Amino acid sequence: MADPYAELTTLLAPGIERCRAQRVPYVLAITGSVAVGKSTTAMLVRDALLAEAEGLTVEVVSTDGFLLPNREIDARGLTMRKGFPETYDRDALLAFIAALKSRAHDVSVPVYSHEAYDVLDDQQEIADDDDVIILEGLHLVELSDAIDFVVYVDAAEGDIEQWYVERFHVLSLSHAFYRQFANLPPDELDAFARQVWSSINGVNLRDHILPARKYADAVLEKAPDHTVRRMWRPRETMSG
Repeated sequence: MADPYAELTTLLAPGIERCRAQRVPYVLAITGSVAVGKSTTAMLVRDALLAEAEGLTVEVVSTDGFLLPNREIDARGLTMRKGFPETYDRDALLAFIAALKSRAHDVSVPVYSHEAYDVLDDQQEIADDDDVIILEGLHLVELSDAIDFVVYVDAAEGDIEQWYVERFHVLSLSHAFYRQFANLPPDELDAFARQVWSSINGVNLRDHILPARKYADAVLEKAPDHTVRRMWRPRETMSG
């Protein structure tokens, strides 16, 4: 069986080399549903790129930092839609990508804390000489005109829901915001997490995230055990 990450790095190589020659960063997006494993996938793609290209520098940036602060989300009446497109500062994210491409100095990105469940005052400083910037987060296919390549991480919704429930259990034991649920019996915690999925994250997936998959440059399709079983290209499928 072919290695999907090797296939992907081969696919990315010409664009990365072209950008290196032009001394501009190659901006790669890793996107998909909540709980599908975008952060882990971004790290694995980073490691695969570093293994293939000597001297390459790669930075991973979470776009969660471009979520509106909770106070602003609450003021807009969007508390139950956090993570939906309208709860992101799209203009700030586009300005960030433009700054990266212009090799601007002192570029930084807001930091989001899953512990606090909110955007922090901290900033992640971005070096002005990185070869590849991997953006990982929601709703990035829609920014494809500003991004060099978009990878959509895919899985069956039932699998993603199960991963979300499992993550909810872990977060309730380790993260401040989620500890309010830690004393629930396991079956009640499970039911609550599934209710959150069905009313919020599943809706976001079906209405806003999944429809954009066909416009991604490549799809990494995951099995129930989180392994990536294949890479495929939606646009080739559509043209075929």
